[in-house]
Amino acid sequence: MKTLSCMIIDDEPLAVKLLESYVEKTPGITLASSHASATQALDYLTQNKVDLIFCDIQMPDLNGLQFARILSHNKARIIFTTAYDQYALQCWDTEALHYLQKPIDYPSFMRAVGKAFRWYDMQEQLEQTTSTLPAAELPEEIDGSKTPTVFDDSFFAKSDGRLVRIRFRDINFIEGLRDYVKIHVEGRAHAVLSLIAMRYLEEILPTEHFLRIHRSFIINLDKMDAYERGLVVVGDKRIPVSDSYKDVLLEYLASRTLQARNEK
Repeated sequence: MKTLSCMIIDDEPLAVKLLESYVEKTPGITLASSHASATQALDYLTQNKVDLIFCDIQMPDLNGLQFARILSHNKARIIFTTAYDQYALQCWDTEALHYLQKPIDYPSFMRAVGKAFRWYDMQEQLEQTTSTLPAAELPEEIDGSKTPTVFDDSFFAKSDGRLVRIRFRDINFIEGLRDYVKIHVEGRAHAVLSLIAMRYLEEILPTEHFLRIHRSFIINLDKMDAYERGLVVVGDKRIPVSDSYKDVLLEYLASRTLQARNEK
């Protein structure tokens, strides 16, 4: 497992010191720099690279969400730290890795770091898969991503050094994370990881059964158990619905919702 270099951005000195103390006692991560503003951090990143950024949201001049959008093409993953819970959905829209609500205790910090380790491990796994799969078995490319071989009821996706058949009816939902997707399949203990563009999956999946509800999520409508307060429930997962996709989902739900009728 690689050692992750990290950055802390927060305009509150006490918050910075707390995170610095957590980093210092956590094996596998090192502190590259700390900054009191996002503008200072951007200046640092023009000359240096980090793997992980702990970033406050409410800051003067440039807030954490704006910083994340500017940094969208940078490979560093962001973990937001904030005292306010209303930013959770906006954090998803920036493809943040995690969201920590202040006051941050060490177990919560460790869970976030563990998620970062798993993400980088998956990236290494995908890179190894790409390099070890025989060239003759590699599908064509679209926009730099591997495209699956598609059939009427399923497709093959490259994952973990082999081609895996995934049936449409077995997909619970699909999660997009930077350069790869996690396809959550019924009956599988772990999601299928593959280098496929979300846009391409959206095109090949049957529209009567699948709907994109967020920049990072496509759901199987047949697997949806509930919709509540801007979240779609699929099994034990709660998936955010972004404003740009909400109207289509609500229209779908309205067309399938029984209305009360008075007996005459």
